[in-house]
Amino acid sequence: MQSPGFRTRLVAILSLFALVPALALTLAWGALTLQALPLVSGSAAWERLAQSGRRAVGAARQAALTPAQRDALDAHELELEESVTQARRFRFLANRLVPVVVVSALVTLMLLWVAASRVAGHLARQMSRPLHELVGWTGRIERGEPLPDGVPARGAPEFGVLRERMRTMARELAVGRERAIEAERLRAYRETAQRVAHEIKNPLTPIQFAIARLRTDATDGQRDALEVLETETRRLDALARSFSQFGRLPSGPPSDIDLAELARYTAQASVPQTITLTVDAEPGLPMVHGHHDALQRAVSNVLLNAVDACDGTGTIRVTVTRTSIGGADAVCVAVADSRKGIPPDLLPTIWDPYVTHKAGGTGLGLAIARQTILAHHGVVRAESAPGTGTRIEFVLPVSPSTPEIA
Repeated sequence: MQSPGFRTRLVAILSLFALVPALALTLAWGALTLQALPLVSGSAAWERLAQSGRRAVGAARQAALTPAQRDALDAHELELEESVTQARRFRFLANRLVPVVVVSALVTLMLLWVAASRVAGHLARQMSRPLHELVGWTGRIERGEPLPDGVPARGAPEFGVLRERMRTMARELAVGRERAIEAERLRAYRETAQRVAHEIKNPLTPIQFAIARLRTDATDGQRDALEVLETETRRLDALARSFSQFGRLPSGPPSDIDLAELARYTAQASVPQTITLTVDAEPGLPMVHGHHDALQRAVSNVLLNAVDACDGTGTIRVTVTRTSIGGADAVCVAVADSRKGIPPDLLPTIWDPYVTHKAGGTGLGLAIARQTILAHHGVVRAESAPGTGTRIEFVLPVSPSTPEIA
């Protein structure tokens, strides 16, 4: 047998809390009234008083009385008879009032029960609807589903506060899930990259030694083949270094870094003179605690991508500004170019390892940059539209939190 729902139980409990005291008070009032009416009437006492009064009046009349005394005795006898008559009338009415009292008690009890049930139903609705809604929200949070954005069920203001806090908790849990999944995915990528780098590096060294020995006795035709081998060997070596770099987090002791100076130096070293370069840094920027070389490589990777997008012409703008992240002070380094742009369907994939949209690319540049920023507890952002250029932002917290190290 299915147990009654929460709302039904709540209505029953609230109704009983109102009905039991009302029933007790009604029964007590009815019993008290039934007991008090005969006592208030005093008919029995008046009957006894009338009998003793008649005997006293009869005895007094046998004595010799003056006219004034006889008149006073007559008045007393008349008043006594009148009082007895009034007592008899009150007793008659009291006996007739007993059913009226009982009926009134029952009607009052019924009205109290109806009022109590309506109040209990209202309170149950005010409590059960928000609670039912919040119970449903817990299931959505457990399954990782978004919470509804519609108008919430009515309830006490405290339920509104609880809803907002549950929304905040759901957002934080979603971010935590995403970060955990992302961390596990990056860990798997790093392990794969380390294995690949190791497997590539092992045969490269003897191959390079062999090419160097062959070059000493090679003919002109063989030298061309050796040149091809040497070029491809260098490419494989660069690829192995990229895999190795992606396979480890920033290492070494962190230090305070001037991101404005880092951005100026890296931009001048990475952008050719054929491209118009602008570097704007907000004055008085705070220092960021982190790994200088790793952050410089991250900015350099983004700048090199912007240079490739400009294809020898166009403009690149680098800005370094003060901002905030999670309510804490932060510094934002943004790199924007004015050329190709990225299609909207490809924009979410630019941070993924091994995903590249240019010939000869390894797909690790932006992945390494993102890994570096996340290791510094920062945030990466990307905005782009075809034909208008791309803007990449690195937001790094100012607080001296220790970056993750390998």
